[in-house]
Amino acid sequence: MSLAAQPNASSGAPELTDVPVPVASGSPAPALPGSPVPPGHRIYFYSPDEWEVFIAEWATGVATSYRQIKQLGGSGDRGVDVAAFKTDRGLEGAWDCFQAKHYDGSLTLSDAFPEMLKIFYGVVDTYYRLPDRYVFVAPRGCGPTLNRLLSKPTELRKKFLELLDARGAATRQYDEQTLQSIRELAESSSFSIFQSLELNEMLDVHRDTPYYAVRFGTSLPARPPVGETPEAPAPDEASYVKKLVDVYNEQDPASCSDAGSVAAHATYGPHLQRQREAFYSAEALRLYARDSVPDGTFELLQDDVYAGVIDTADANHASGLDRLRAVLTQSGQLDLGAHALISVSKLQDRQGICHQLANAEKLTWVAADE
Repeated sequence: MSLAAQPNASSGAPELTDVPVPVASGSPAPALPGSPVPPGHRIYFYSPDEWEVFIAEWATGVATSYRQIKQLGGSGDRGVDVAAFKTDRGLEGAWDCFQAKHYDGSLTLSDAFPEMLKIFYGVVDTYYRLPDRYVFVAPRGCGPTLNRLLSKPTELRKKFLELLDARGAATRQYDEQTLQSIRELAESSSFSIFQSLELNEMLDVHRDTPYYAVRFGTSLPARPPVGETPEAPAPDEASYVKKLVDVYNEQDPASCSDAGSVAAHATYGPHLQRQREAFYSAEALRLYARDSVPDGTFELLQDDVYAGVIDTADANHASGLDRLRAVLTQSGQLDLGAHALISVSKLQDRQGICHQLANAEKLTWVAADE
């Protein structure tokens, strides 16, 4: 696999770029007929492009162990797909290298040898220092011979030097002086840096990212209870609460001039409280989405709620209260089943999203001409 990036036009050197943030699809993975397909088996049939997306998702889980994670691209990637930095010095400090391959079969020594050559050449050519770990990442893992050698670093070094001395096809792109320098470096290096990452280990990390449930169609993690609604509106509630006060003021101008007077009103006080509870429920769903599903998933749900209620909001209504009630009723009737968050949402969240939209100046209850 080669994670795409633009090469440095002046030198041809590999260019470090941030690992791309995967994009939310807005809907869960399609259900497959028959018995559930384990995540690992699904990955076997990924295209190289989809494998790249999975790697980007996995990297967000790995990132917590590192200062920074970058992808290394360009015409000569120097044997690095993903570089994980342990210090602020990047490739000049301690780092780990992840080399990802998506082949139909297990990785073999003939697959690994050219990549190992590249990493030693990168050090010889002073592009970076030798990584602390060089990890082969492949859905079907490593074949028995490569696995055995990775488990016996001394034997792996011996085999590497034998292949290097044989001057096979993988060595032909290097001149003799470079190959001798690679040999000297390899002789003095610990081959314990070369490791493999099994797919089940990757899935263990991926399971704790916001992408796992949506990618593999599993249940979303349990949603925590919604906290208590603050007694007084917070500053970030100002816009939608003001629009609600306008609704109540239209109905009872003498008693509903501001949020405080509305809160004391026998009829509209409880109504305002319910709307604020709905807003906080939607806010709790938004925060839950941040940690449980891909970025943008909640915003896609908001967009569909808006598309589903805006015609109702724009229609003629006898009062702002009638408009508010019609929009909240319409929000509960929308078909939002394609959205990943619906399995953990409730009617109160939909109503709260309407108030979020009002807070963002997308909905208004009392029209200027009413």
